Amino acid sequence: MNTEPLPVTGAWRPGDHPGRRQFFTFAEDRPFALDVGTTLSPITIAFETWGEPNADRSNAILICHAWTGDSHAAGRAGQGHPTPGWWEEMIGPGRPIDTDRFYVVCMNVLGGCQGSTGPASLHPSDALPYGSRFPVITIRDMVRTQERVMRHLNIPAWLSVIGGSMGGMQVLEWAITYPDRVRSIVPVATCLQATAQQIAWGAIGRKAIRLDPRWRGGDYYEAAPGDGPAEGLAIARQVAQVTFRSENVFTDRFGRELADQAEFGDRFDLWQRFEVERYLDYHGHKLAQRFDTNSYLLIGKAMDLHDVARNRGSLASAIARMTMPALVIAISTDMLYPPYQQRQIHAELTASGTPSTYVEIDSPHGHDAFLINFDQVGPPIRQFLAQIATDRPN
Repeated sequence: MNTEPLPVTGAWRPGDHPGRRQFFTFAEDRPFALDVGTTLSPITIAFETWGEPNADRSNAILICHAWTGDSHAAGRAGQGHPTPGWWEEMIGPGRPIDTDRFYVVCMNVLGGCQGSTGPASLHPSDALPYGSRFPVITIRDMVRTQERVMRHLNIPAWLSVIGGSMGGMQVLEWAITYPDRVRSIVPVATCLQATAQQIAWGAIGRKAIRLDPRWRGGDYYEAAPGDGPAEGLAIARQVAQVTFRSENVFTDRFGRELADQAEFGDRFDLWQRFEVERYLDYHGHKLAQRFDTNSYLLIGKAMDLHDVARNRGSLASAIARMTMPALVIAISTDMLYPPYQQRQIHAELTASGTPSTYVEIDSPHGHDAFLINFDQVGPPIRQFLAQIATDRPN
């Protein structure tokens, strides 16, 4: 394992290589109002694009990323991008989201740490990181900032908005907030409202970070490498990682095998790890290298606050605004966002008269299957987009 001290933040910072990122800054003269009742000014959103817009820009597709994703949905690792695109097998020439036909956009969400305004960004009043001063944000706030980028790109309506997990939450908010600017949606492994159990998982992770003394209440950016809240972030990620995979995957891959046998021999030790613990340690360490702890907290809170019915009267009245065709995708072994939540989306849409197709992926991989089983995720999305693209815009 790499023994170099972990950075205090894995955030992209101005001066770092931009990679494929483009940037749009707005709210410079007029502050942007947030759901919590405060404002931000200015706001920068980082985004990437693939393919070319057609003459009337009617072939544009928005891809929405999950919790620790970013705008780099496709493309190789390289300068500015320490990892390959998180949906590399889905986006590109001839792939299910075909960039020979479609103009594809993916944005790093507000509150993120890969080029968009977030807690690691510099506060305009003193040019120091926002840290603890960054406000709570919602999925709705994220979508409203994305709409500003949409206007900047002169896109009249998205042919489709597609995303999994937290990306699916954004998809649903797009459909409800801007129904006239979305021609179709593909929510994957997501929900209309976060449940108590989903909130509970998030709360445990937040507590792990809060108890890390190196978190410093969110103001840790001036600390030396190795003196940041990496341990709290790693534990929070380990908790989440358990929910991303199915029990069978953990059992088949790790069983009850003990690690570090060379060190302990035939003895049992309280802190001797099982192989599954070593796996969790790896993923916690890996995230601490590329993500920001405050962004992890804020985005996780936004997911827990997710409720499409909030301030809209009722769930039925919110659903009634979603009139565009939908492809709803579930994963059979998903323990984080179980299939009943996607069946609810499909049933609510169907009951309101909205064309909806439900597809359930049969995968052992749990929630992460939408990032793994491209052989099952790709074909229904390809077919759905082909059908939507043949329909004339309203």
